[in-house]
Amino acid sequence: MEIFNSMVPKYYIIKNRIIEMINSEEITEAGMIPSERELVSMFNVSRITVKRAIDELVNEGYLYRIQGKGTFIKSDEGNHDLVSLMSCTQDIIRMGMTPSKKLIFHSVQEADAVRVKRLQLAKGDKVLMLKRVYYADNEPLNYTTTYLPCKVFLGIEDYDFSKESIYDVVENKYGVKITKTQRTLEAVLAIDEAADHLELVQKEPVILFRAVTMGIVNGKEIPIETFKSFYRTDRFKFYIDQVK
Repeated sequence: MEIFNSMVPKYYIIKNRIIEMINSEEITEAGMIPSERELVSMFNVSRITVKRAIDELVNEGYLYRIQGKGTFIKSDEGNHDLVSLMSCTQDIIRMGMTPSKKLIFHSVQEADAVRVKRLQLAKGDKVLMLKRVYYADNEPLNYTTTYLPCKVFLGIEDYDFSKESIYDVVENKYGVKITKTQRTLEAVLAIDEAADHLELVQKEPVILFRAVTMGIVNGKEIPIETFKSFYRTDRFKFYIDQVK
């Protein structure tokens, strides 16, 4: 294929050719692009040149890699609504993917100072701490640590949250109406257990959500949950619907 007839770097031409393939749907959404070996053959260039083109497309959000499988187009179908107040399981179903989750750790413990403040507890009050990994089509999506006040949800530690949804239990077993969630988000680097559970290399960028969920308990709106979630950003995008 003779396309290198200018002073434009070869990697840049290959990069733009792959973008053309995406935009013209030569490669369908969420489809896999040709392997590095195939691209080397197609363009008659070195593997280093191909790798640089792909690296830039990954960094710019066009592609993502799955180790041992290949490089794929980042689809718009995997978008998360930042305003939606749904459980993670519901959100994954809404995206047309199959949800699953793994309970990593759970423990009833005394609330620390941060949880006392966020959940409006008294010193010495207990919380149920849960650490879970959520999967979409068997790929890890987020790693979430959740705290629930035990004095609001008596006996909540007896539920099996490796199978049950927190929001289903809160609403249907305890009769609490969830009203809103205040979230903050920031770009951070995945390290230690977050990287391990999300199957990322150390210091890969992720989005960190921190949130406090409010609900109506005995006719009064109070904090009923606080959590933090590390979201992979290589496969998923986030959006906000704005209305005038």
